[in-house]
Amino acid sequence: MIGRKKEIEEFNRILNSDRAQLVAVYGRRRVGKTYLVDETFKGNITFRHAGLSPVEVERGASISPLKAQLKHFYNSLLLHGMKKEECPDNWLDAFLMLEMLLESKDNSKKQIVFLDELPWMDTHKSGFITAFEGFWNTWGCHRDNLIVIICGSATSWITDNLINNHGGLYNRLTFEMKLSPFTLGECEQYFAQEGIKLSRYDITQAYMITGGIPYYLSYFKKGKSLPQNIDELFFSKTAKLKNEFERLFFSIFNRPEMMMSIIKFLSTRNAGYTRTEIASHIGCSLGGTFTQALNALIESDFIVKYVPFGYSKRMEHYKLVDPFCMFYIKFVENKNKLNETFWQHNQVSQSVVSWRGFAFEGVCFNHINQIKNALGIGGVSATYSAWSKREDDAEGTQVDLIIERKDNVVNMCEIKFYGNDFSVNKDYHKTLINRQELLSKELSQRVIIHNTLITTYGLKYNEYSSDFDSVITIDDLFDK
Repeated sequence: MIGRKKEIEEFNRILNSDRAQLVAVYGRRRVGKTYLVDETFKGNITFRHAGLSPVEVERGASISPLKAQLKHFYNSLLLHGMKKEECPDNWLDAFLMLEMLLESKDNSKKQIVFLDELPWMDTHKSGFITAFEGFWNTWGCHRDNLIVIICGSATSWITDNLINNHGGLYNRLTFEMKLSPFTLGECEQYFAQEGIKLSRYDITQAYMITGGIPYYLSYFKKGKSLPQNIDELFFSKTAKLKNEFERLFFSIFNRPEMMMSIIKFLSTRNAGYTRTEIASHIGCSLGGTFTQALNALIESDFIVKYVPFGYSKRMEHYKLVDPFCMFYIKFVENKNKLNETFWQHNQVSQSVVSWRGFAFEGVCFNHINQIKNALGIGGVSATYSAWSKREDDAEGTQVDLIIERKDNVVNMCEIKFYGNDFSVNKDYHKTLINRQELLSKELSQRVIIHNTLITTYGLKYNEYSSDFDSVITIDDLFDK
């Protein structure tokens, strides 16, 4: 299985444990959580159940969300061999039925219970958490042969209700596992496994669009070019991912409209915005609800919070880092009139070329470890951010990526996505000198600036190529 070696090792350790295990597996929707559990415990799951999507529950609104979830859970119990009983009216009874089912199947061997999309089961005023707490604390934790695996895409729900629970489930999780999207190197492994032939240049663009989400990559077809695949996924009449953006937010957040408004606003500036700027734009007060929304987006890996280099901590910025969202908002949303071969016919358009530049910056931010390794500073503590002078400064400038190291070196990184070797001309040479001079004013005299180029293929040799102390290519970003 690609990219999940450590997780499988942890699951095997849990399987060989001699005590009850309560394990939480979480991460962005479509990242491969269910697949990982299924593949690891193939054929050995005693009971499995997946909560109903809130989107689907609302569509079939003939009964309440609570009744719909309970009926669905009841059906799962029947499918796994429970003798027919009356459908439970509440979650306390539902979990009692689960206990009785597991006891009837107990032969002293490991019993694995897999509760997929658990946050969906916790509908409004359902008493779900209280019931689950009772199930685990009074029964489950005393069964040495029991493994309960909880899975969920609503990362903030998992964090608030399980990981940071201060009630009856406090410190009850025996292990937590957060799944991340594929890296560039793992995307390459996946495509090779599926017989899909793409260059690293195109795999990098595929990552810019999908964010390394395995589910999205699974739709790529063998024998088709990257532009052909993108057209089929987003712009054709039967495009699989044309409506994915809204489905994504409605399935994991209680306030999807607010979340989407924040994401759409953040997509308008690569460096992001402050809390005040975001709240003002979406028409929201700076209260608890707004803070919860930002935290939920951070925990679900859609945005990051950072302090731009040279700014005070009061100037924290929020930046969109999910490549799929960035691509969708720019090229897919509200653009129904586009033809079915839009991506094939716009490879050299200004909008696509400009997007590649910004999107590649996101790729680099998501591969900081690979960049540090390429610079030979993998073991050196460092912080990283973008940097710009204030807008009212006549000498304003910006740097794509600043790596501030604990060894008194700052890497001033220029990020360029080109179809061939990058060439430094006289004007760009002057720009680099100016940026370095402005940055040096923000630093201690003992700190040295290393000009660093991160680009696709490399640096073309000329009279100005020595401006860069080091050059990193996409080949470096593909390393583990």
